[in-house]
Amino acid sequence: MKTNEQIFRILIEGGFSKGDLTVFDTYASPDFVEHQHGFFPPNVKGVKKAIDNLHYSFPDFSLTVKDMVVGGDTIWGRMSGQGTHERQFGPMPPTGKKFEITVIDIMRFKDGKLAEHWGVADRLSLMEQLGMKPPQRGS
Repeated sequence: MKTNEQIFRILIEGGFSKGDLTVFDTYASPDFVEHQHGFFPPNVKGVKKAIDNLHYSFPDFSLTVKDMVVGGDTIWGRMSGQGTHERQFGPMPPTGKKFEITVIDIMRFKDGKLAEHWGVADRLSLMEQLGMKPPQRGS
């Protein structure tokens, strides 16, 4: 049986970085709950869709684990997310620009399966690096 730390790395490196969505079928609990804003539905199906969308817009998208902290059944990870904007991303047409952002993921495990996930990506930095400007005050 794999440790929670090993499963965390498999989900990040295999799932998010390589786009291998089957790792979520293997390592996510049937009652898994996604808490990150923007994942609809908030379950494994939503996570897979989000990963698919990331790899569509940024085909070379990857996450690199920089730090992990383990507390009981929960792991906090700090990652570097990087990629190249090669296809439509939301309302934004491709720019060809590379980006690198910080991503924080928190995963809670139960009985060797991922039970809950919270993710915080530095989306403002991503938008700035791609050239998307925030709206002007009073606009």
